Amino acid sequence: MKKLFLVSALSLFGCAAMAQDAVNKAMVDGLRKDKEKSDKDATDPKASAKATFWMERAKLYENIALQGSEVDSSAAKTAMEAYKKVVELDVTKKGEAGKSSKEASNVLAGGEGTQLFNAFVKQGAEKYQAKNLNGALEMFQAAQEINKKDTLASLYGGIAAQQLDKKDVAKTSFENYAANGGKDPSVFYGLAQLYRSEQNFDKAVETLNNGLKQSPGNKDLKAEVVNILLASGKEDQAIQELEALAAADPKNTQNVVNLAILYDNMYRTATDKVKQLSAKAGAGTNAAGAAEKNLAAEKDKIAVYDGEVKRIGALIKKQPKNADLKRQLADVTSKKKESTEAIAKLEGEVKAAQEAAKSQDVAGAQKDLADAKAKQKEASDKAVLNYKKALEIDATNYDALYNLGVFYFNEAVQLKGEVDNMNMTEYQQRGKEVEGRVCGKFKKAKPYFEKAIQAKDEAEAKDNLTNLNGVLEQFAAKGVACIEE
Repeated sequence: MKKLFLVSALSLFGCAAMAQDAVNKAMVDGLRKDKEKSDKDATDPKASAKATFWMERAKLYENIALQGSEVDSSAAKTAMEAYKKVVELDVTKKGEAGKSSKEASNVLAGGEGTQLFNAFVKQGAEKYQAKNLNGALEMFQAAQEINKKDTLASLYGGIAAQQLDKKDVAKTSFENYAANGGKDPSVFYGLAQLYRSEQNFDKAVETLNNGLKQSPGNKDLKAEVVNILLASGKEDQAIQELEALAAADPKNTQNVVNLAILYDNMYRTATDKVKQLSAKAGAGTNAAGAAEKNLAAEKDKIAVYDGEVKRIGALIKKQPKNADLKRQLADVTSKKKESTEAIAKLEGEVKAAQEAAKSQDVAGAQKDLADAKAKQKEASDKAVLNYKKALEIDATNYDALYNLGVFYFNEAVQLKGEVDNMNMTEYQQRGKEVEGRVCGKFKKAKPYFEKAIQAKDEAEAKDNLTNLNGVLEQFAAKGVACIEE
């Protein structure tokens, strides 16, 4: 995940450190003495029964949190407890809240007095700096309870929770931040990552789009929408988003390269689909043809065995006592019987294969195959178009150069497979011509690998170029003329 929170977090913590540096030693010593006295009075039944005592204690600990955390690093919590005690004790004879009680309630509700809120945020930041993440989170959560409309505490509470891997707490904090009008794009990015980790892709995209409403031009958020759409299998929608990005910023090479890569991936997927459908469409016919070949071969054996029986029978007439000839005759007769049984079985297999071929939805299979080929060609054309468009913007873009070289190389490999599957008759008819086209595609890939190496000295491009040169040397040795299309 991108760490986009760092600058904001450091700014807060830096301020906290500066504030602490500004507190002079005399003030800290005074706060420490006042704390000792207040702590002692808190155990005194008379003093602790008065709302005024708890109001003074609340103000004291509030000041400790804001100006002298070294006296008590969790002073804000004690201040909150003291304010709650004021609310509990300051009640009139009529059972109504007194003046101090109303003031304390106002502070706890995040009203005019925001000092307690600031105290929790400051001490939370200090605990974060000290790597006390649990303590920091506790402080930030308390601050959020005081001021539910604030974005600062929810932002840093979410950061602390995320680092503690408390994902649900982090999500709640970041959602509060967004709901309260927070605009930092890194928060929306981070929240989307949390939803993505749970495979909640729709919520992740929704979060990113909410962030884009606040920061319409943010490239990280836009790019992550595409990434999450891809991760969720919504490739077509991802392409639409990336097409829009490329159209809005036509000079952004990376958007165009990414679009080309998406189409390249679609092309490879479509190519695999074409192979599967081709095999499926020809499965019944191929099975019937194979069974017929096996049947014909077995029938040929019968003719051979009949000839042997006739030959050996003639020899036995001349040598009726020859035991070896009788053994040969018995062996041939046994093999003929096996072939006769095999023929009966194969005739059944041929019939079944022929019936299966007839029952196939030939028209449906052909339509599926045609659709897959159309999608394959469209993806191929758009991949090449966008790679070349990226090179028009930046002729030295390594990814576009390297990927285009790989594209043409793989096309050559696929076409070579067609040559490898030819029988002798097919090769004699058109094998040389197809080999020339294969060589041409390999040759077409070469300049892209060479330019990629010039742009960036990467081992992958060097290795591919070495392999490619070896292939071209083999074609040259065979006297194959490269046909470039």
